[in-house]
Amino acid sequence: MPFVAITYDIEGGHEDEVAEVFGDFQRPKSAVVPGAGGEPAGRILATAVFIRDGLLVRFIEFEGDLEAVARHMAVQPGVQAVERKLKPYLSRPRDTDTVEGFVATFKRSMLRCVTQLSVPRAAG
Repeated sequence: MPFVAITYDIEGGHEDEVAEVFGDFQRPKSAVVPGAGGEPAGRILATAVFIRDGLLVRFIEFEGDLEAVARHMAVQPGVQAVERKLKPYLSRPRDTDTVEGFVATFKRSMLRCVTQLSVPRAAG
């Protein structure tokens, strides 16, 4: 399964406050990512968030279309709440108030993937 990592530039010294923002994160009710016509376009399998000093990185394991994943995340109440709560701690503002702004920010903040290695998944 592919992964994507997106970065947030955080003001140093606020790591604990930022960690609290993610402490009550609300996952979407469904992992299924809808496409433009409502058909399944992918799934979000897992997420993880890491922080050190002024850098926060969100890792997302997904299946399917990455742009559909970003669009799906843009309208999730939990994601919107996190983006709103992070604003005071950002050293570089993120335009995430609209779907288009969120998707553009998502793409701009993606880390370049150098390699992804996984154990083979069991058939069944």
